[in-house]
Amino acid sequence: MLARLICVSLVWMLAWTPPARAGLESVTNQEAASGLKGALEKGAGTAVDLLGKTDGFLGNKAVKIPLPSTLKKYEKLMRSVGMGKYADELIVSMNRAAEAAVPEAKALFVDAAKKMTVKDAKGILTGGQTAGTEYFKRATSGQLKEKFLPIVKEATSKVQLAQTYNEYAQKGAQFGLVSKENASLDEYVTQKALDGLFYMVAEEEKKIRQNPLQAGSEIAKKVFGLMK
Repeated sequence: MLARLICVSLVWMLAWTPPARAGLESVTNQEAASGLKGALEKGAGTAVDLLGKTDGFLGNKAVKIPLPSTLKKYEKLMRSVGMGKYADELIVSMNRAAEAAVPEAKALFVDAAKKMTVKDAKGILTGGQTAGTEYFKRATSGQLKEKFLPIVKEATSKVQLAQTYNEYAQKGAQFGLVSKENASLDEYVTQKALDGLFYMVAEEEKKIRQNPLQAGSEIAKKVFGLMK
């Protein structure tokens, strides 16, 4: 049923283009479904591979995790009094933590693709350039946070400044001096890791939609090629 509705949605989208309609008729229901899922899995997997390695976050300006705003405003002062190395150590630690956590996402993305419903599939096919990414975000964010947080905690626990930050930030939050999202360094890094991950997944999805040759399997290339 899912595959049939996916194919129907494709035909509806491209009904005004005779060549595309003719091409879709050569794509079976099963092929349309597997092509969509396969391409989304490939794009998400590529994003994970790019981020889940040394300098995946630290070396990418688009997703590099900066100091929390609570510390950021004191960064210049820290560097002026010879504490720059501590700020640098914390920045490296936060980004390394994100790089270590991100590989946990791959299996969850594959599982989310397998559990795609009729409504999800239609939304992805008729949605915008990042509709697939939004689906993954809805389906996996909660589980990803649960998996990322312990890994992040283990990495940041080795940095003295991180421990000191947590102690003071949590006290500051009680008096409204520190925002809730910045009250825990581990929570901050985990959220930034998720933001960076979904940013990269969206970039990969856009590439596949714009250039179906990157979709992976032949049927995936065919399906996304007809959607252009």
